Amino acid sequence: RQSGRRYNLFLKRRLRIDKRHQSKDSIFFRDGVRRIDFVLSYVDDLNKEWEKKLERRKEFESNLQKAGLELETEDKKESEDGKICFVKIHAPWEVLITYAEVLNIKVPIKENDIPSMVENPLDCMLAPLRLPEKVMHPEPDYFTAPFSKEKQELYLINDESTFFSPSMRNRIVNYILTRCPYGTEEGKKKFGIKRLLNNGTYSAAYPLHDCQYWKKANDPNCDNERYTLYMEWARFLRFYKEQPLDLIRKYYGEKIGIYFAWLGFYTEMLFLAAVVGLICFLYGLFTMDENMSSKEICDPAIGGEIIMCPLCDRECEYWRLNTTCASSEYSHLFDNVATLFFAIFMGIWVTLFLEFWKRRQARLKYEWDLVDFEEEQQQLQLRPEYEAKCTQKKKNPVTQEMEPYLPITSQAVRFCVSGTTVLFWVSLIIASMIAVIVYRLAVYAAFASLMENTQTLQPISGLLTPQLATSVTASCLNFVIIMILNFLYERIAIWITDMEIPRTHMEYENRLTMKMFLFQFVNYYSSCFYVAFFKGKFVGYPGAYTYMFNRWRNEECDPAGCLIELTTQLTIVMAGKQIWGNIQEAIVPWICNWWGRRKARNNPENLYSRWEQDHDLQTFGALGLFYEYLEMVIQFGFITLFVASFPLAPLLALMNNILEIRVDSWKLTTQYRRPVAAKAHSIGVWQEILNGMAILSVVTNAFIVAFTSDMIPRLVYYYAYFENEDSPMSGYINNSLSVFQISDFPDRNKPKLNPENFVICRYRDYRYPPDHERRYLHTMQFWHILAAKLAFIIIMEHVVFIVKFFVAWMIPDVPSDVKAKIKREKYLTQKILHEYELEKLKERLCQGDKRATEKEFIATEGRMELSRAM
Repeated sequence: RQSGRRYNLFLKRRLRIDKRHQSKDSIFFRDGVRRIDFVLSYVDDLNKEWEKKLERRKEFESNLQKAGLELETEDKKESEDGKICFVKIHAPWEVLITYAEVLNIKVPIKENDIPSMVENPLDCMLAPLRLPEKVMHPEPDYFTAPFSKEKQELYLINDESTFFSPSMRNRIVNYILTRCPYGTEEGKKKFGIKRLLNNGTYSAAYPLHDCQYWKKANDPNCDNERYTLYMEWARFLRFYKEQPLDLIRKYYGEKIGIYFAWLGFYTEMLFLAAVVGLICFLYGLFTMDENMSSKEICDPAIGGEIIMCPLCDRECEYWRLNTTCASSEYSHLFDNVATLFFAIFMGIWVTLFLEFWKRRQARLKYEWDLVDFEEEQQQLQLRPEYEAKCTQKKKNPVTQEMEPYLPITSQAVRFCVSGTTVLFWVSLIIASMIAVIVYRLAVYAAFASLMENTQTLQPISGLLTPQLATSVTASCLNFVIIMILNFLYERIAIWITDMEIPRTHMEYENRLTMKMFLFQFVNYYSSCFYVAFFKGKFVGYPGAYTYMFNRWRNEECDPAGCLIELTTQLTIVMAGKQIWGNIQEAIVPWICNWWGRRKARNNPENLYSRWEQDHDLQTFGALGLFYEYLEMVIQFGFITLFVASFPLAPLLALMNNILEIRVDSWKLTTQYRRPVAAKAHSIGVWQEILNGMAILSVVTNAFIVAFTSDMIPRLVYYYAYFENEDSPMSGYINNSLSVFQISDFPDRNKPKLNPENFVICRYRDYRYPPDHERRYLHTMQFWHILAAKLAFIIIMEHVVFIVKFFVAWMIPDVPSDVKAKIKREKYLTQKILHEYELEKLKERLCQGDKRATEKEFIATEGRMELSRAM
């Protein structure tokens, strides 16, 4: 019986091979002429909704054919697993030119004759980073104009089958698919491929890759652009090479192209920040031995004789200051004069990055022919979901046509539900952060007791202090909570955005962006804000400590400051996010694809077609780029908002982004179906978010330097309270610690044991001693330091903001040569169009066309003169 099955399977394969003589890489219909522009797939199973799905498919495919598309179906018997049917779609010339006019697609009218830029003398030095010219610029530069069916002879149409690129073709077909009706259900007109995918009528809809990524196609008509992208761009060994942005744009569309252009530019700018940050870190490393504060803490005669008050109630013991010797030395790596310089530098760097990106973006808009492309063009195109769900109609004041709309009352209710949901989840984040703070307060005493009583930990007790152990474990716990909340909220955000029924695709993305960014901003940064601005700031003093919920005593900072803990928190969350993100982006799709294709590897080539190969890949999805931008913008926040605490953050980001570019390109080229091409002339709402974070970063870094680091108290001591002129910083540690009389401890705070019968203990604050008439009140030095901190914040913010705005004013958003080229191209394009109209008018006059009047001829010449003048 088993041998009989094998024989039948052999016969089935033999028949399929004889029936189809195409290569597995074929991207054409069976006739080998008509290109496959899109593929629909479905599983033809006999379940309870089989008849309904069949009716929908028949109606939908019939309407597609009425729209002019040509279809060819591959029966499930022809598929590799014998279950999936494929519908191949081809857009003929008439359909392409009709919708090219509808979508205002620009096409070539004349090869660009504007001289290229003058060569840079440094180009020879950058030669190892360059890619071949054919890869970087895969097609000539043209003057273009919006397509018009009436002026076909104006355009450079050499071959109708290749005039529209594959990305243009799949964009046009996708536009038809999203608006094609498939019937009426429940009294409502139903249409769009997205609804058919959601209800299971079709299982997938996608354009085809042009070949396999690891080898060229056998068909000479294939461009093999996917293979070129893989060999020259999507391999990690090419990490030092420039990106072939023009080829990316041609293959994937402008929207994906602009993302990789932005990511590459961001990575290039990070190189400068990383170098300066590394120099600042090395300065801290080489000056560790010169740090007077850590010297005094580590000195047995100074730090060894200072008895510190317990860091928790009852369970904790008195401790000597020199036990924090190692942590105070390491804190100098990040808390030194270079920190202030780097914070100011990053405030200016972020302005340079944003301003130079605007210039780069303007150049891309010109080179990619997006100058006249406005978002309003997309705004006029309603989302199919909006058209389907909005039954009421009103006249559009722009188009003067009746179109669906959502009543104000319905919008208000949906926004209220949406806002309430977002506030609930943000509150959930804050509650989880408070839970982590409670964890820190609750376990500190346990760590302190464990480390004091465990002999095996004594050798590392100088480095692994209870404060550090608590901070590291709390940071790891916080990271786990962050990832769980992210996973849950992503689905909630999409659900509430769908519920709002945004009018256009752009409006949908903008609303989802703001929801996700607000959530992730609070989720990722709240713990860092706590350590930077709240920890150790509201602790009270011995005998009058401040308690959370009247139970847990607030945390104190290390005698060397809280900056080292902020650095620890930032490193764990930032590095953990980047590592987890790369695992998710690279390994998960690879495993899914390997699992899905493991049975197809041994099949003959003719049995595993191009559309089946792409069907087995992962779906990039409409929100694929959204998550990529969000990941990078959150990283941008880490390296700008808290960079004063961690100068190595830009270096970590640089190393991650070098990997990120290649991981994103690899997965897009090898692991995902080809996305539908889409236009975009900017990074959209992310630009405004980056601008807002740039301004906020100046404020946060000023506060970190003032309140989290120990720089201002040291400077005040250096200039106003020094005790030794020869060594102004000597005595600083003793000066920064106040005295408390142990007998003044209430029973709630007093340690259980005092084996050495200490009389006084010290704590980090500026308060009068117990024998002073104003005992335990703040000294004048405290108010001097506070005034200095506030003055520093005001001065630093004003200096950085003045420099930022001056730099932004000095750097124009559009380069002067690009402005000149735009004007020149507009003039030449208008001239070509007007000359064409003039020639046509002359022909009509010569042929005796009565509709072509002399006045019309004069008007056309007038437009040409006006064009020259402008």
